[in-house]
Amino acid sequence: MSFEEYAALARQLAEQRRAGERDAAAESERRRDLHAAADYLHQRLIAQGHRLDQLGRAIGIDQPPAAPTAAPGSAADPATWPGPPPSTGSPVVSGSGDGGSAGAAGVPGQAGVGAYPQVPAIPARLALPTAVSPAGAGVPAQRAAAVDPVVELELARRMADEADRHGQQAELLAQRPALLPTWSPLARAVAVYAACGAAAGVLMLTLVLASGVGLVDGFTLGAWICAGLPALAFFGGYLVLGRWGRPAMVAGTPPRYLPLGFLICFLLVPLGYCGYLLLFRALR
Repeated sequence: MSFEEYAALARQLAEQRRAGERDAAAESERRRDLHAAADYLHQRLIAQGHRLDQLGRAIGIDQPPAAPTAAPGSAADPATWPGPPPSTGSPVVSGSGDGGSAGAAGVPGQAGVGAYPQVPAIPARLALPTAVSPAGAGVPAQRAAAVDPVVELELARRMADEADRHGQQAELLAQRPALLPTWSPLARAVAVYAACGAAAGVLMLTLVLASGVGLVDGFTLGAWICAGLPALAFFGGYLVLGRWGRPAMVAGTPPRYLPLGFLICFLLVPLGYCGYLLLFRALR
């Protein structure tokens, strides 16, 4: 072999070595990117889990009980499964582990739970079909497809975006009260106090009819019309706004417009009585 051939072979080997170093550097960079993406998704899913817990506590929903642990030696016990346990340092998504490094197979905010339904152990009589070789050895006819961590991380990112969107919608709904959710606080307070005043007006008519038959004297009727029924209407509206007019998630105490409610209740009932008297005299 001539010197030129040796030089060409050396150049070829050097080029192959540089190509191998470039491939190794690219693979190392790819692994670092996968680890960074998995860590970012892990932190994001943890934050989503905390936020969902806050929403659940705000609307009065307790956390679900923890799943019962499998008995040692049972089919659901991971210690009895064949093969070595999965490595926790690899960026490849395997459908188990924590919520961040598991990609699309992780559950937001919860560790150790898969997003996909757990497949029960397959009995021996339902095993996959095998192809028999000429030597008589059983060869599995099916193989599990390789999992692409990039695809799994992209699926996890999309699911996290969808969870963020639904979480924002839940927060908007939680910031609305159960009573007249589309109304403004002022309009809601006016409607509640006016409704309570109308209910007090019905009681006022009942007392007027009872006074007409002699069951209630004039002093008692005047006291209830001027003070008793307006006070009941005011406190009734105050309690209704505090119970059903308060959003599940709100910073501070929502306004109840006490002066406005006092004015509505203490003017509506006497004005209703005056209107009843004018109508009664007009009909006579």
